[in-house]
Amino acid sequence: MIWGKKKNVIGLDIGSSSIKLVELREGKNGLRLQNLAVSSLAPEAIVDGALMDSVTIIDTIKDLVTSVTKTKEVVTSVSGHSVIVKKITLPFMTETELGESIQWEAERHIPFDINDVNIDFQILGSGSDNPEMMDVILVAAKKDIINDYVSVVMEAGLNPVVVDIDAFALENMLGINYDIEKDEIVAIANVGASVTNINILKDNTSAFTRDVFKGGNQITEEIQRQLHVDYEEAEKVKVGDKGDSKAQGVVQEVLKTASESLAMEIGNSLDFFQSTSTYQKISKLYLSGGGSKIKDFDIILQQQIGIPVEIANPFRKIEYSEKSFDLEYLRDIGPVMAVGVGLASRKVGEK
Repeated sequence: MIWGKKKNVIGLDIGSSSIKLVELREGKNGLRLQNLAVSSLAPEAIVDGALMDSVTIIDTIKDLVTSVTKTKEVVTSVSGHSVIVKKITLPFMTETELGESIQWEAERHIPFDINDVNIDFQILGSGSDNPEMMDVILVAAKKDIINDYVSVVMEAGLNPVVVDIDAFALENMLGINYDIEKDEIVAIANVGASVTNINILKDNTSAFTRDVFKGGNQITEEIQRQLHVDYEEAEKVKVGDKGDSKAQGVVQEVLKTASESLAMEIGNSLDFFQSTSTYQKISKLYLSGGGSKIKDFDIILQQQIGIPVEIANPFRKIEYSEKSFDLEYLRDIGPVMAVGVGLASRKVGEK
């Protein structure tokens, strides 16, 4: 047991297009926003979750952190090809017993060499289909990717205390901000630049997670191709900031087609979950990440999946000082900070 106050941590979301920092404190009535910062990354610095340009990433983290906080403890997260999350059903046993046999269990479920991965698990309780068994979430992440993330954090002069999974950070963010009914099934899709994290929750716990290797970049590239514009220009078009009236029809068509293709990928994951589970239907999908800012994407997604879509607000129940933070800015940046808020809440001590 740790006596005294828990140390503050920074939630550091190292994404392929930007690095996001969130620091929360315990306020009078819950969590309070202490610090917030975002810094863009060059497009090739991170590719498919692999850190290609460590020097730039380290410098960006250093600049970001020193500009807003003296806190050194960091919670960060990984996702993508190197991470596997599986729900498995096992005979009842204690956490200690499972800890001793988890390597063997993992070998049956994980397609990687067991020596190349870090394994973790969480016991969810009695099995949804068979009360004689228990449901367990099994997580495996490749050691080399974890080591890469840990080393850039350390080389930036910080102390990595937890490496989480993006999908679980999103689960924490929803838990803090939204009152989801016990039996309600909701989904969250966090659309990043190159990866979309999907997490479906039942009883406020992950029932299904998947990373889809499509994101906002595909839409930017399609706009660049079709309209013959550079990356910066295409990014503006994507969020509806820019548009030559003559090209407006073409722009809308390109955006619509590219958005539909991404919406279909998300829809396929939800359909897969529904087809393999005996649960009732998903009642709502929360949308976060930079992709939630793509013009009309929430509307296109809702039409595609036939489920109400709401853009998540990670600061919905988090207190903040109006002197320090502008409400409009928080509303605008909010969806991009979803993973960061989930990570920053980790100091409240749960596993």
